[in-house]
Amino acid sequence: MTRSKSRAAKLAIGRAAVDKHTGSSPACASAGGRPIAELAGLRRRLASMLYESMLLLGVLALTFLVPYLILGQVADFVPPGWLLWLHVFAVLGVYFVWYWRRGGQTLAMQTWRLKIVAGADGRLASVGRCGLRYALAWPSVLLGGVGLAWALVDRDRQFLHDRLAGTCIVLLPVAPKG
Repeated sequence: MTRSKSRAAKLAIGRAAVDKHTGSSPACASAGGRPIAELAGLRRRLASMLYESMLLLGVLALTFLVPYLILGQVADFVPPGWLLWLHVFAVLGVYFVWYWRRGGQTLAMQTWRLKIVAGADGRLASVGRCGLRYALAWPSVLLGGVGLAWALVDRDRQFLHDRLAGTCIVLLPVAPKG
């Protein structure tokens, strides 16, 4: 079997699995019950999160570390810890919500061909839904990763914060070459 035939067979099997799951769950299904897109796999989503964490180091260095270093050197002032955490939460919130609302993808998600959509209709998630997803992701990750481990028992393999926010992460098709 050639590589392209093997890939086509895997895609057909994957689409059949998605079809099987859409009957029991409204996540990522259109009104007719047909899947809007293939749900992204757990390994791909976790790899994207790892890559995203490396990119966020640069975002935080630019918007957090540099201003507070300057503030500490010039004004000899160190803000309290709660204010620093609030600043991190706000900066990352603006980053994620802006990217998710702009095109459904952060930089890491573009690399891994992932996109966040509203689970009910497959459109870009609203600002409120993106904000809710972001706020729910914090305890999902920080409480021992319980929201990520939820994907192991979820019928659609979605993270807990996606399930609660009404969003899902889909895998985008490979762009044609040429």
